[in-house]
Amino acid sequence: MTTPPTPPKPTGPVLDLPEGTEPQYVNLARIAHSPSDIVIDFAHLLPGETRAKIRSRVVMTPLSAKLLLRALTENISRYEAAFGEINVPVNSSLADNLFRPFQQPPEPPKE
Repeated sequence: MTTPPTPPKPTGPVLDLPEGTEPQYVNLARIAHSPSDIVIDFAHLLPGETRAKIRSRVVMTPLSAKLLLRALTENISRYEAAFGEINVPVNSSLADNLFRPFQQPPEPPKE
């Protein structure tokens, strides 16, 4: 008796990265929604600045946003399993810690 072959794992779509596409560093995301869309603005906020430059705007359906949330959750779990837990500040909001005004480092002690 032979074992039936296991069906191949489904693969995702092949992604085509256009030539010249540059990665964008962002440290701020603003999320808004309507009944039919979720809008995520990704921005870069410099220390000490009050205005952030939007680098990309992503518009998706609520279903796509929920699937993105699931994929991010799974990937963060894998990341933490490989590199350790990502600590999130608990005594204040994440925004307070990430986007507070720039502060000069303390002076080294004088001898």
